[in-house]
Amino acid sequence: MTTNTTPNPSNIERVVMRRVRTIRLVRPIFSMGALAFVIFILALWGIGREVWVARVFENAPGSLALLPGFYFAAFENTRLAVQLLTLATVGSLIYLARATAGLVSSVLTPARA
Repeated sequence: MTTNTTPNPSNIERVVMRRVRTIRLVRPIFSMGALAFVIFILALWGIGREVWVARVFENAPGSLALLPGFYFAAFENTRLAVQLLTLATVGSLIYLARATAGLVSSVLTPARA
């Protein structure tokens, strides 16, 4: 492969390099992490539209031992839409936590030759 070292790149080279730069800029936007983040935000917004979240926290018991049962009963007695949005929120949060842990691990772990 020859490299073009002339000051004026050919038209084909300009088009190809413009496409390469565009792909490098757009790739993070369409990644799975970005999709999970968008799902997380939209699901939270949907839950906020369907449920008065402040009232749920106000009605929660003061004892830590009773909290799991309360939240399970609250989840069980909501509409299907809220249940699906809650599962989407939890699923995307788990994916984001896993992706973040993998990213941090790859940054902190030295590369082996």
